[in-house]
Amino acid sequence: MSTADSSADSLYDAANKLKEAGDLAGAVEALRQILVTHPDHIQTHLALGVHLQKLGQPEEAIQHATRVTVLAPHDAFSFTQLSVILQRCGRILEAEDAMAKAREIQGQRGGHRH
Repeated sequence: MSTADSSADSLYDAANKLKEAGDLAGAVEALRQILVTHPDHIQTHLALGVHLQKLGQPEEAIQHATRVTVLAPHDAFSFTQLSVILQRCGRILEAEDAMAKAREIQGQRGGHRH
């Protein structure tokens, strides 16, 4: 792990403590600050996708969830997360597409056999 990753992770932990203390808006602001210096920090994008959706900012939530799929294109979870956020934002067809992509990735990795 590089020093930059370590720095981003410690900032992420601090933002997470704000969320746990009930300050979701403060956590979002702290997470946004991480992206200024660590624009590809996956955990930050994941958290922003979830938190912004909860705060009623669907377009920005979807942008962050989509960014995770770009940063981790072979990770089924990133597409599952995007699907959930899209669904919660009322974008059902796009949510179904993201879930199909997650299943496709799982299948490529030797997922369930019936």
